[in-house]
Amino acid sequence: GVEVGPQPQGVARADVLDKMRKIVKHGLDFVQLFNEGKEFPPCAIEVFKIMEKVDYPRNKNGEITAIIHPKLQDQDWQPLKNGDPQFLTLDGEVIPYQGDCTVYPTFINEAAYYEKKQAFVKTEKIKLTAKHLRLSVS
Repeated sequence: GVEVGPQPQGVARADVLDKMRKIVKHGLDFVQLFNEGKEFPPCAIEVFKIMEKVDYPRNKNGEITAIIHPKLQDQDWQPLKNGDPQFLTLDGEVIPYQGDCTVYPTFINEAAYYEKKQAFVKTEKIKLTAKHLRLSVS
């Protein structure tokens, strides 16, 4: 599957649709070249691996007591370091990120995830490597 975004629920955006078409075309081009016997050299790529889901701060009744800090809003895939603003309480208090490593949040403040108690997902940047790839003829 391919999920391309972000875009609000129920909204069709031409720029996001164009990105989706391009990624699907690249995937199909790869499959065709592979099936034609093209050999692909070794490569490496940086990816983001999910670490954990982070909920909004809540009170004892389960009600949200803070929102995403404006400096974190719309910063998907950007580094979040120890001490960076993470949440903002309704009283204006900043709740900083407290972690021992830099993380890369994504799905920040997505409306579809409120009911799942998810403010964002923490990811870590890792490098994947692959050996050369070619079709093996049996």
